[in-house]
Amino acid sequence: MSEERAVAALEAAGIPFEITRHGQVGSLAEAAALRGVDPSKLIKTIVVRRADDDFLFVLVPGDRQISWPRLRALLGVSRLSMPDKDVAFEVTGYVRGTITPFGALHRWPVVADSRLSEPGPVSIGGGAHGVGVTVDAVDLTSALDATVADVTDPL
Repeated sequence: MSEERAVAALEAAGIPFEITRHGQVGSLAEAAALRGVDPSKLIKTIVVRRADDDFLFVLVPGDRQISWPRLRALLGVSRLSMPDKDVAFEVTGYVRGTITPFGALHRWPVVADSRLSEPGPVSIGGGAHGVGVTVDAVDLTSALDATVADVTDPL
């Protein structure tokens, strides 16, 4: 069901995309290889809590991690946190490891790392384990009306 919700949202967004189904994997590098992209082009969707009922999605390249000081500065807040897996499911409709902004239960704001400002293929979660969606990075950020900023550090 969750994959269908993600695909319907992608279709509604009107951007070209390609689905890859590869089954469960043991690492980000393995998922990237099966999707035919470099690990830096496999995009993690991280759910971040800004306040009790206020969340956002942060799109992070696979070889990077959130820079909490830069993200807090961008959002003008002094505190951010990551919800536990149950809350993440409750606010997105997706289990961890499958989360995507496309088809989430609520259209939370999206912040995309600045590395997604260059055209070219990237792969994002498709709403189910072992499902990836390859899209153009600029189409992705545009379709999600994302704020694009330098909010990550190397792993």
